[in-house]
Amino acid sequence: MKNTILPIRMLSAATSVSGQGVGSAYVEQVSLVKAQSDLFSVYINKEKGYKNAVIHHVHTVNPTYRMAMDKKHLNVIYVHFIPSTLDGSIKMPKPIFSIFKKYVVSMYKKADEVVVVNPSFIPPLVDLGIKKENITYIPNYVSKDQFHEISEEERLALRKEYGIPEKAFVVLGCGQVQTRKGVLDYIECAKRNPDLTFVWAGGFSFGGITDGYDVLKPIVENPPENVQFLGIVPRDKMNGIFNMADMLFMPSFSELFPMSILEAANSHKPILLRDLDLYKDILWDTYDRASDVDGFCEKIRKLALDKDYYQKYSDLSDYISKFYSKEHVGEMWRDYYVRIYEKWKDNPKKKLRPLLLKEGSHD
Repeated sequence: MKNTILPIRMLSAATSVSGQGVGSAYVEQVSLVKAQSDLFSVYINKEKGYKNAVIHHVHTVNPTYRMAMDKKHLNVIYVHFIPSTLDGSIKMPKPIFSIFKKYVVSMYKKADEVVVVNPSFIPPLVDLGIKKENITYIPNYVSKDQFHEISEEERLALRKEYGIPEKAFVVLGCGQVQTRKGVLDYIECAKRNPDLTFVWAGGFSFGGITDGYDVLKPIVENPPENVQFLGIVPRDKMNGIFNMADMLFMPSFSELFPMSILEAANSHKPILLRDLDLYKDILWDTYDRASDVDGFCEKIRKLALDKDYYQKYSDLSDYISKFYSKEHVGEMWRDYYVRIYEKWKDNPKKKLRPLLLKEGSHD
């Protein structure tokens, strides 16, 4: 590929719904690949030049993108969720939900290559009939240009803006307001710790079909006195929210690869999560954990009152920030696209377009 450019078309509707981690991951991934213009040209959906694409990288499971996966392209699909993780996210009639899950699986199977954001997804995908050799793990990352520590003056100004006392200990929850995110446990922890301030950034991204909407909507509209729901926060405002808080608390019952964890880590905030297997391969021992409300409350109070304990998990967040760096993940994508092209370019089942020549190149 010395004198050629590999054209990649990104197919995504990930930014059409506000407040989703998938949208954040998509924006960051595309930015990474675009930055490597010596090797790749990138086209978004039907952006001018998209017909040159050799690789179709599908980010969301829209039917039109399924139709775009054909023999003329090397088809990659980005797996942000597996069917079992949909439970507790969207409320649909069971027959329709079952059909939707089958559709998602069929789309994954149609792709030539699969990228997962969490290695724990690999075994269930293999169980669904996808060849292990066609699955690659590449983690998400967060740009330090956008997510980073801010000055104490800026931090206090933000607290004033949101009506939060300067010396309050702020426990930040983050994500869509839905059953799967453990919002009810979050609220119970707030009730048991009335001297602390709890702030949730996120809202009902899917409106009335959100799982638990009927139960959660009245709580959001009339929360306990020490709880504030900010609603869906624009991504360019979230760095301030992470810095304004003292810790990130996500009691989700199931997760994918939460971008908010990486974003909070860039501001060196301690992270408290539910003790789930899926975190163990991606976060190791860098976060505090518990399994129920009693355990969460114990950890929250220890982080609020024990300075040494707080510093320990603040330092561990810094480790997360350094591991999931732009440079490290960018190199993984650079290697990946070239590797899969070399793997598939002579496959008799494919009819891939010839690569574009670099400007000034002559073959």
